[in-house]
Formats: sequence, structure tokens, C-alpha cells
Amino acid sequence: QAGGSGLRGGAFKPRTSPYQFQGLGEKGLEILAEAREQTGLAVVSEVMGAEHIDLVARYADMLQVGTRNMHNFNLLAALGERTNKPILLKRGWSATLEEFLLAAEYVINAGNPNVILCERGIRTFEGYVRNTLPLAIVPAVQRESHLPIVVDPSHGTGHAYLVPAMARAAVAAGADGLIIEVHPDPEHALTDGAQSVT
Repeated sequence: QAGGSGLRGGAFKPRTSPYQFQGLGEKGLEILAEAREQTGLAVVSEVMGAEHIDLVARYADMLQVGTRNMHNFNLLAALGERTNKPILLKRGWSATLEEFLLAAEYVINAGNPNVILCERGIRTFEGYVRNTLPLAIVPAVQRESHLPIVVDPSHGTGHAYLVPAMARAAVAAGADGLIIEVHPDPEHALTDGAQSVT
């Protein structure tokens, strides 16, 4: 009702710590499929390795490559070879513009032209945000590439109070879309509650 066109949920969640919530696996994918039935929204979920491509593709309308896997060239090539479903490619947290675009080329070169880039913030020395959200990449990508680019101000800042302003800024920069993390009860979210809006 708020204008969303898709629903992203991580059934497999790569976490920096092995002790953090890792997702629900196939059960999570089943929940996403049920949400699609009830809402009509397309669903997006992350693929962690080539062995998960067929499983995730069975449930999801779009497959996500997360920031930790942007340099996983075997996975990128396998996605190009094994599915024509759209690939949401998140920028690596220290990747340059050239590295970001070349990662997309791995998918495209292997046979799948359906790639959407996602700016999700990069790691800098700044400490008041989870990541630094470099919105200049939006017009830079649009100058250098034909691929659409969406912005994730939730991961890009790590703080819910910053999300509305950075979402507006991303739109002003020309972003083709936004990914906004939401939760009905952020304080009790299993992951990333601090960056989730209600």
C-alpha cells in the first residue's frame, strides 16, 4: 500500500559473525513465496553460493548477490549460465566503480543480461553510520553503463532516522529505485533492527 513493487527477504544471510542469525534457509523461501501469493509483490532473495542457485530460483523472482559475494566470480558466472531471472548485484563494501561494473559483466558475459546494480554503501573511517552512502555513483553508473541502479539507504546508513532523507537524496541523484528495510517491530528484529523503518 505504501508503493512497494517487490519484497526482499534473506533466507540465507551471510553474517560477519557465525553466532548471528543466519536466516531460515528453504523455510524462509517458502515464507517469501507465501508473501508473494498474498501481496502480488515480486520476491527477491540472496544466493550465497552456486549450490543455492536452483533452490533460490525455484522460489524467488529475482536473485540477489550480496556485498560479500560481489567478487565471487564463480558465483557470478554460474548465475549468468544457469538462470535468466534478474540478478540484483550489491556493490562490494570496498569496491570501486570499475570493479562493480566488471562484476556485473561476469553475469552478462555468461549469458544473463538481466542485472540490476545496487549501491548499499561502502566502508570508510566514518563511525556515525554503518556504511558511507556515496550517491555520486548513481550518475556515474548511468554515464558508464546501460544497467539500472537502485540505492539501499538502510544498509547505506544503518540508522532508520537517516533513511527518509537519504532515500530522497537517492531519487534526486537519479536512482532507478530504492530498497527500504522495514519491520513491524524493529527493536525485536532478528537482524538489522536499527536500520529498519516501521
